Amino acid sequence: MAEITAAMVKKLRDETGAGMMDAKRALTEAGGDAEKARDWLRAKGLSRAADKAGRETREGRVHAYVHAAGGVATKGALVALQCESDFVANTDDFKTLAHEIALQVVGSLPQYVRREDVPVALVERERSVYREQVVDKPANIQDKIIDGKMNDFYAKVCLLDQPWIKEGKRKVGDLVTDAVAKLGENITVAGFARLEVGAPAIFACPEASAAGTNGASGNGAGAPVPE
Repeated sequence: MAEITAAMVKKLRDETGAGMMDAKRALTEAGGDAEKARDWLRAKGLSRAADKAGRETREGRVHAYVHAAGGVATKGALVALQCESDFVANTDDFKTLAHEIALQVVGSLPQYVRREDVPVALVERERSVYREQVVDKPANIQDKIIDGKMNDFYAKVCLLDQPWIKEGKRKVGDLVTDAVAKLGENITVAGFARLEVGAPAIFACPEASAAGTNGASGNGAGAPVPE
């Protein structure tokens, strides 16, 4: 059995907000694997991040990242990251999270913030295609295969479902969850915009989309789904 050190317990506590004994038990159950320990805590409802969900986020910051090639700026992103207080919005941890998300938007071309933002018509279209692909499979496993393909689809087009470009085993949503636990406030991605020379602009702003404003329309009109 892997040795569970005090440093491992402290790191997990800092990331999740769990108590010392809960963090130690999670690491023990996970054999010292930090990622599995985080999953164990979430499954047991011991991560404080879950308690913050639903709180209003009216503060935050807009972060800009521009990528230059050969000294010329060719693509960039704006990300609106929200929290509960201006104090948290000014912390280094919050600023770092905003920067990491902006890097993700530039590098992985998400089309939506979260899977709930994907238009119902597009979801049904994808399911229909996958349904045709599994007609020759046993009926008792068709739904499971379709669900797996849908998860892969969401991992391509939804920011929070995407594998983090710096550590593929973690999702972008995990970064947000860890920050919520560490900073003690609810944190939400309000929206983002991605611009690139010679490519369609991508705008994802769920609240504006729900309100029917022009701010989110750029995401729908022909924005390509990454292959």
